[in-house]
Amino acid sequence: MSDTLRDQLMGLGFKPAPKPERKNDAPRRDGRPQGKGGHGQPKPQGAGKGDTTPGGERRGHGRGGPGKPGQSRGPGQPGPRKPRSAEEMDLAKAYAIRAQKEKQERIESERLKQEEARVRREAKAKLEELLKDKSLNAEAAEIARHFPYGGKIKRIYVTPEQLTALNAGELGVVQLNGRYLLVTAEVLAQSEAVFAASVALKVDPNAPAEEDPYADPQYQVPDDLVW
Repeated sequence: MSDTLRDQLMGLGFKPAPKPERKNDAPRRDGRPQGKGGHGQPKPQGAGKGDTTPGGERRGHGRGGPGKPGQSRGPGQPGPRKPRSAEEMDLAKAYAIRAQKEKQERIESERLKQEEARVRREAKAKLEELLKDKSLNAEAAEIARHFPYGGKIKRIYVTPEQLTALNAGELGVVQLNGRYLLVTAEVLAQSEAVFAASVALKVDPNAPAEEDPYADPQYQVPDDLVW
């Protein structure tokens, strides 16, 4: 087509036909086929980050890659743990048995404490029910009768008649909720059967006088003396 005719066609809006792309299908020197731009086929994603072994496994580069067999560990890395000897295993077993035994002993001790506290609460409740309206404490009592209880010297005020009966073993003293109650010998025995620790004063009339020096009024301790 002449230049004049081409110019006329282009003036009418016709575009020239595109030139066909030249392909180089000739094999490369290394035997691989040519790709676009004279390069080989595109590499798969992730290729080029490390070489591969003949089996297809990649060889890691840089940090974090697995070390080679037999390669020495770096500083700070623990070495292989040595197997424990029979003596060490026996010692560890003995420690475990002792720890288990101590744990069981603590559990049993706590159980006994809780059981003792429960029995004590129930006994006090029964004692309180037993002593209802059984107290013989008199408001007009002026004589202080002292007696040892709980490692200290306690006292209860009685009348002259009550003092005589108390020293003869006909009466007794029971402790309940911090108070000392004067009761008959029969009630004292019942209280002792319910809760023995509640018996504060139980006089044996046949016992020597030196065993209860506070039975004689001449040994009364002045009220202003702090015990």
